Amino acid sequence: MDTHYPNILYIHSHDTGRFVQPYGHAIDTPHIQQLAEQGVLFRKAFSAAPTCSPSRASLLTGQCAHSNGMLGLASRGLAEGSFKLHDYKQHLQHTLQEAGYFTALIGEEHIAKDRSSIGYNRVAKVSGYQADIVAPTATAMLSELHKNQTQPFFLSVGFFETHRAFLKPGSIEDANYSLPPAPLPDTPETRTDIASFKASARKLDQGIGAVLNALEDEGLAENTLVICTTDHGIAFPRMKANLTDQGIGVLLIMRGPGGFTGGKVYDAIVSQLDIYPTICDLLSIERPHWLQGTSLLPLINGEVERIHDAIFAEVNYHAAYEPQRCVRTQRWKYIRRFDPYLWPVLPNTDDGPSKNLYMRYGWKERPMPMEQLYDLIFDPYEMNNLANDLSTGPILQDLRNRLDAWMKRTDDPLLHGPIPAPTGFELNDQDQISPSDPVRIV
Repeated sequence: MDTHYPNILYIHSHDTGRFVQPYGHAIDTPHIQQLAEQGVLFRKAFSAAPTCSPSRASLLTGQCAHSNGMLGLASRGLAEGSFKLHDYKQHLQHTLQEAGYFTALIGEEHIAKDRSSIGYNRVAKVSGYQADIVAPTATAMLSELHKNQTQPFFLSVGFFETHRAFLKPGSIEDANYSLPPAPLPDTPETRTDIASFKASARKLDQGIGAVLNALEDEGLAENTLVICTTDHGIAFPRMKANLTDQGIGVLLIMRGPGGFTGGKVYDAIVSQLDIYPTICDLLSIERPHWLQGTSLLPLINGEVERIHDAIFAEVNYHAAYEPQRCVRTQRWKYIRRFDPYLWPVLPNTDDGPSKNLYMRYGWKERPMPMEQLYDLIFDPYEMNNLANDLSTGPILQDLRNRLDAWMKRTDDPLLHGPIPAPTGFELNDQDQISPSDPVRIV
């Protein structure tokens, strides 16, 4: 195999946030823990969108969702009515193909109804995206690549876990001894919910471990950059599909050539948009002109202590329309809503015991503010909105200005009014309760 370029293993999960062992949670994920101890872990990594397709599309094109076109789910609607990238040639794997890589997709990527339309050299046929299906397929392909390939490879391995519905808790995840994720209250419902999540996380870890062990067994680990991440926060209220840190915060662990070794931990804020330019710089290939992120290499090489003063994220469509934008600095978070519906958009929260608890206590009647400002030092779970506090007025105005400048710089369509869904998209109304409620076809 040509070793001029490293292989790249992009291994990714669904709805996991940072709820794995190396981020300090009582969740048994020993293989992910080992990867962190061998590589580099980013404590403050963020997705560009806390919803499935927009987040993944942003990472894989190096540009925010409203720039790459993936404003909602690629899986909803008629084939011609789902959200799509403006240009699938902007996908990272096309740039790598031009650099001489063989590219393959195993499992989930969630950016096209027809996975073959993305343009991979090979798309593995699988009967599902669960770990016990995806991992054996990936290990078999790694064995084949080791024996037969003369090119470096980019392998995208995507797992369904930890999406709902979760697995049934076992004794290890006994709900009696589980702590619900903050800021949810500690109740039997929320304990049962997180115990079920932990069962799915353990299955995810087993799948990731099988793939990493195969990489080692085939003698490929030393010359492979492993990128382990997820799309957004866990599927609990105020997390997935929300611009809270619990919504946009993601695990990001990298191991391999370029300095991604040694069990180092970084607290600088980084975005998944930074992965694409990092790969380009690592390979010493030209960055495509459309990239909006910043290479991680100066941070890894000790040249700088931070690469961003602020990161940005967005929501447009999930099950229902809920346009929002945010800017996050090391200390502050500012969120702005762009729609007159000022109540929780409940179809955008996946159904489950924790949501049922919130509903029982009147969540539907709790209004949502147009602007939110949080001090993340004293209020890390974003519960005390300071947008109307006179003492934070200058900070609020500064973050408003930063957000406005970013929206103008990226030609955000919200600057021109509400964003229409594509014809044929399956859309929930904002005042419905569940994403499984009857939809209307746009």
